[in-house]
Amino acid sequence: MEESVTAELPTSLDHYFAAQNDHDAERMAICFAPDATVRDEGRNIIGRDAIRDWKLETIAKYGVGIQPIDATAEGQSVTVIAKVTGNFPGSPVELTYDFKLDKAGLIHRLEIH
Repeated sequence: MEESVTAELPTSLDHYFAAQNDHDAERMAICFAPDATVRDEGRNIIGRDAIRDWKLETIAKYGVGIQPIDATAEGQSVTVIAKVTGNFPGSPVELTYDFKLDKAGLIHRLEIH
């Protein structure tokens, strides 16, 4: 059984991954700063409301589950390697989540690749 690294993550990221796995877009969106930016699948999603809508769309389309398997942090930047499963070709895959947190610990920027 794979061991999760969520206990080592900042609180907002622990909440982000838990909400993702519960398919709770509202709870996930509050992990982001109001002016946050997400880069995913070649798109920029800007602002908490747009991020919530993006998560509703991806939950409906892919039913994604995420298992963090490794994390590194430097200052306000956190990189998480995660096993991602869902309704998409090639599932499961390992993706990199590059987070930048604001001073309050909320997600200010997320790039998924």
